[in-house]
Amino acid sequence: MQDNKNFLAAEPIGKLLLKLSIPTVIAQLINMLYNIVDRIYIGHIPSDGSLALTGVGVCMPIIMIVTAFAALVSSGGAPRASIYMGKQDNESAENILGNCFLLQIVISLILTAILLIWSKDLLLAFGASENTISYATDYMHIYAFGTLFVQLTLGMNAFITAQGFTTISMVSVLIGAICNITLDPVFIFAFHMGVKGAALATVISQAISTIWVVSFLCGEKTHLHLRKKYMRLEPKVFVPCVTLGLAAFIMQASESIVTVCFNSSLLRYGGDIAVGAMTILTSVMQFAMLPLQGIAQGAQPISSYNYGAKNTNRVKKTFRLLLMTCLSYSALLWAAVQLIPRVFVSIFTADASLINFTAPMLRIYLGGLFLFGIQIACQMTFTSLGKAVNSIVVAVVRKFVLLLPLIYIMPHVVSNPTTGVYMAEPIADIIAVLFTSVLFSFQFKKALAEIQNENN
Repeated sequence: MQDNKNFLAAEPIGKLLLKLSIPTVIAQLINMLYNIVDRIYIGHIPSDGSLALTGVGVCMPIIMIVTAFAALVSSGGAPRASIYMGKQDNESAENILGNCFLLQIVISLILTAILLIWSKDLLLAFGASENTISYATDYMHIYAFGTLFVQLTLGMNAFITAQGFTTISMVSVLIGAICNITLDPVFIFAFHMGVKGAALATVISQAISTIWVVSFLCGEKTHLHLRKKYMRLEPKVFVPCVTLGLAAFIMQASESIVTVCFNSSLLRYGGDIAVGAMTILTSVMQFAMLPLQGIAQGAQPISSYNYGAKNTNRVKKTFRLLLMTCLSYSALLWAAVQLIPRVFVSIFTADASLINFTAPMLRIYLGGLFLFGIQIACQMTFTSLGKAVNSIVVAVVRKFVLLLPLIYIMPHVVSNPTTGVYMAEPIADIIAVLFTSVLFSFQFKKALAEIQNENN
């Protein structure tokens, strides 16, 4: 399929979305295993598994920030490269690729230095307690050395997906996940390294994935090549990419801020067990979100390419199919969570008291999931069309305007303050979906009208 550079403009939308989305969904599920598998193994460490799990959970806000910086560059760069490919301008697309590659290296070096110097202070600020700080620092000190690999694997893989090589991007993630799943029990249990072993396994796995991704982009099969002449930082090239990627950055980085707010509130009202439960809840949320993001990523090259080619009918059809698919998935997963919450929770811990506490909270925390497919479909389409401002607005409204205030308001509204903290998430999600739907209905029509006028 990818031998024909115009396949994104020619193949039937349904068939094309299926071909592109299946590998990206699998890739997202596999990518989730990097952190999820760590938590599953850590949660089953004899004697101190629950505290170790909570300690690693406190590291998640920092890890989210690291991955958010990868999204800052690639989530804007990859769609812009697709749009230029639609305009048959591969030279500009490769210039974007080279600029984004170098920018991610620079950002990685800065982040590594910050994590090595201030990781303990950050972890304490992010909700670590005296009981969990040692586990958190053990994990983070090793994970920090893999920042470059995380940035390049996630960031450059987006450019592979943007060209329609979704099977290759899936293999990129699969390679790292297989290594991580294999190395985790060896380092954690066989070598008795505990959380340090989990972090080391992750770093090694990401390094192997990076080698694969960069090798492909320098090889013969790719349409866009990493070229030395484009590996220079030109503001006119990378600034528009960063601007467009700002929405994805806000979405992911705000998860870190939100997690800190959740952890501090939960520690105040419910103690370590409530923070431990939050680690499990966010893990299940990842399970919900990543397949949705995978479906949306499969649609992104189709939308971006055809928008660049000024083919409004294919852009419309792609969005409609994306919306139906995402909404169906989110509704089905919501039903599963409501029916069998203990099954989801038991994946991450064998502690009976933690399971009993977390299962009913999971039903509350994911109460708005049934509508969330709408949010993902609209927001990814905004990004695919290069509409940076709209993407940023919907991201800011959901996280900063709605969720953050509700985390502190809800404990004073309901009789159980701990339950009130968890209720903030579904309330914010439902209101955000309504806002996004209204904004999208106007802006999508406007965007299509603009390119229709250019054709006339």
